[in-house]
Amino acid sequence: MPMNQDGIEKLFTDVQQGNCSVEQAVHALRHMPGQFIKDACIDHHRSLRTGIPEVIYGESKSAAQIVAIAKTFLQQQALFLATRIDPEKANHIRKSCPEITYHTRARMLSCNLQEPDPTRVHGNILILCAGTSDIPVAEEAKITAQALGNPVSTHYDAGVAGLHRLFSQQEAITAASVIIVVAGMEGALPSVVSGICSCPVVAVPTSIGYGTSFGGITALLGMLNSCAPGLAVVNIDNGFGAACHASAINRKNRPESLQDSGSTV
Repeated sequence: MPMNQDGIEKLFTDVQQGNCSVEQAVHALRHMPGQFIKDACIDHHRSLRTGIPEVIYGESKSAAQIVAIAKTFLQQQALFLATRIDPEKANHIRKSCPEITYHTRARMLSCNLQEPDPTRVHGNILILCAGTSDIPVAEEAKITAQALGNPVSTHYDAGVAGLHRLFSQQEAITAASVIIVVAGMEGALPSVVSGICSCPVVAVPTSIGYGTSFGGITALLGMLNSCAPGLAVVNIDNGFGAACHASAINRKNRPESLQDSGSTV
């Protein structure tokens, strides 16, 4: 049983209804809040505290370390996500855990993804990216947002060099509850988007660009100095962080009727 909110509620309900003994419930909760394994301590309690489970940053971890961590999540049927996984490492991991999916463009691993739940989130997260070269970062945001149970739509290659490509998506922009904008070069696209919508906008600078882009620093500084008020900016190439921020906004952006009903996140 996954040790998220739904899993804990079901466990307590089973105890209340006599379908599970107190001893069995204690056994199920034995790894709360953390489970120590070699080289890691798995924070099973994180999704209850924050609404976002622990996610594995895979770039500096070995395949063997990731497999060991993954198996602890899979044993509990919990959501498993790992970022920054190259194809060679992914192949090694999937030999031990074939149920895991590899998302090539996003360089992510996933298993036990959540379906969108209208009682937890309201509205759609729209992901825009300026150029085709920015797509891997946008895909990282997409897979993360979907894994966290959000409806997601995308529109790629809509940079300021051809604004007609962006304006053709005005209906989707207006309908979105949160927009993630991914851009490299001079990082201008988030300012434009913030100027034509009323929903929260999360900007992601990418390391795409020529010499004076300085690996994304130019885009980052441009976004931080945007004249569009209220624009939120995450770190360079951090599609994952942008999706987590957008998902937190989307969870709070529920109809008043649901918020007043006692429904919890």
